[in-house]
Amino acid sequence: MENINNSRLSIAPSNSAFLLIIGLITLILIRVFYVINQSSQPRSSTSKQKPLSTLIVLGSGGHTAEMINLLNVLPKNRFKPRYYIAAATDNMSLQKAQVLENSLLNEGGVDEVRSAQFMQIYRSREVGQSYITSVGTTLIALAHALWLMIKIRPHVILCNGPGTCIPLCVIAFIFKVFGIRWSYIFYVESIARVRRLSLSALLLYKLRMADQLFVQWPQLKSKYPRAHYVGRLM
Repeated sequence: MENINNSRLSIAPSNSAFLLIIGLITLILIRVFYVINQSSQPRSSTSKQKPLSTLIVLGSGGHTAEMINLLNVLPKNRFKPRYYIAAATDNMSLQKAQVLENSLLNEGGVDEVRSAQFMQIYRSREVGQSYITSVGTTLIALAHALWLMIKIRPHVILCNGPGTCIPLCVIAFIFKVFGIRWSYIFYVESIARVRRLSLSALLLYKLRMADQLFVQWPQLKSKYPRAHYVGRLM
């Protein structure tokens, strides 16, 4: 009888721990669905608009050129301070961003240059890298993205295609779920994407991590109904 009682006592804590885990998982799932639902809601503008700290993800090739064109029409006083991030192996993108910010200085906007910072992040996967070895580099990139997001804590994340944005968006989404920081993720698909989304856009679309995903071709809107068709931006 004593052995039976002891076994019952040992089972009880196990059941409690199991129920606690199930409860935590349930709460997290509820929070995830809440975040996804809130992210899909339209944003209301306030009369007194405060500056929004903005994280801008740059990518090699045409990604940075398109982003610079987009930033040229962005109200700089509304989106500041600005944090530019590019892959550690991308030596050109940050230089182009610095040229943009220096042009603001030439126009007399001294505060604009002071409100810009330039950073680099480890790339999740290099071009041609095998998927097996990319597992390790992706984990490193996620850890680096976590450190950057803790440091920056942006209100807005603006990206347009480079895979570098995925770890940052993942961390931003996790921060939303756990109530650490609500960063609005805006993804502008490249004009070069006519018939299907890029891998980065597809991941953010399928996982519902982007608050708004903009496309520049009506074919993409038809194929991905939750995207926002805005016509040609570049």
